[in-house]
Formats: sequence, structure tokens, C-alpha cells
Amino acid sequence: MTLVLFDLDNTLIGGDSDYLWGEFLVAKKLVDVEDYRQKNEDFYRDYENGGLDMEVYLRFALSALASIDAKILPQLHAEFMRDWIEPIWLDKAQALVEKHRDANDKLAVITATHRFVVEPIIAKFGIETLICSEPEVVDGLFTGDFLGVPCFAAGKLTKINKWLENQQADLKSAVFYSDSHNDLPLLREVGNPIAVDPDAKLKAEAENLGWEIISLR
Repeated sequence: MTLVLFDLDNTLIGGDSDYLWGEFLVAKKLVDVEDYRQKNEDFYRDYENGGLDMEVYLRFALSALASIDAKILPQLHAEFMRDWIEPIWLDKAQALVEKHRDANDKLAVITATHRFVVEPIIAKFGIETLICSEPEVVDGLFTGDFLGVPCFAAGKLTKINKWLENQQADLKSAVFYSDSHNDLPLLREVGNPIAVDPDAKLKAEAENLGWEIISLR
């Protein structure tokens, strides 16, 4: 059984679910529209440029989640899935997941985005294992803070190594699909790194190291 890891945003889906959730909240006027939109844009530029402070970003994103009535969150996410995620669903990505499932591989998504946003997306792919940034929840309510290490950059390597302590798998025989140079710490550790519609920095690194480059668009 081969361990196959997938990044989510701009890899399995044709956009960034974390950024889009912020845009969804702005569109629904559930946050301060101008201030939140600008900060969401700024954080995304930082992410693209490799300078994102993930702890600061998570507190920004999770504070907005904590400010919304928990009773309406499932309804809001269902609307988000229908209107914002389904339009960027990639048939080639779904087919890739099914190919690995048919091969009896062990499938997991490892993403920086926090669990509330991504869990229903992963469920739609039929992937059970999700390694991600974890919101803090107390008495069923989001506190606005997060737990443990953010699942971002080198943090992904920390999280996957912790998860592997209880698995019959290892990174040296694993496959990892990702679009982002932020995932280079983990890509460099797996036996089969695959760049998917990569950003410029990852494309250059993949070409230099002879990694496979594919497109799911």
C-alpha cells in the first residue's frame, strides 16, 4: 500500500478554499466588508510570496468564524460548497483520486487550511484522512484560536511525521501532490514529489530536481 498525500488548494481544486471562504464572508456581509477584504487579500499575497505568518493569519480567519452564530455555520458552509467550491471542482483531480483509490493506496489530504473549511470538501472527494490546521473548539464553539502547530510549510512535515507514528507507512515511499513552493519542506522528504500546476518557484525547483510536473486543469 502506497501513501498518497494531496495538497488541497490549487491542487485538487481550482482555487484556494481558505481565501474563498473569506470572500464568501465578505459577500454575505458577515464581517467588516472593506477591512476584512483588504486583510484577506494581503494575507493571500503574503502566502503567494512565501512570507505568510500562519499563526497571525489563522487567528484572523478563526476570529471571524468565532463571531458567527454557530447554529448557522452548517447552512453557511453548504451554501459555500454549492456556490464557491463546486464551480472550481476539477474532474481530472477527482479522476486522479479515484485512480489511487482503485490501486488500494492510502489517501490523505494535508492542507494548511483549517478543518471547518476543508472537512466537507475532503468528504466530497471521499478521502477520510485529513491532516490540517486545527481550530480550538470549547463547548461546541470556536474560540478564535488554534491548536498545536499550524499545518503550513515546515509545519506540514511536523504534522505528517506525528501522524505517521501510528501508521504502517513512511515518507520515503510516499507520493505528494502539491502546487505550492510553501510545500517544499514536505516535497523534499517524500519519495515521489509531484508538482501540480505549480507556482513559478515550485516549477523552477521541480525542473531543477527532475520532479514530475502535471496539470489537473
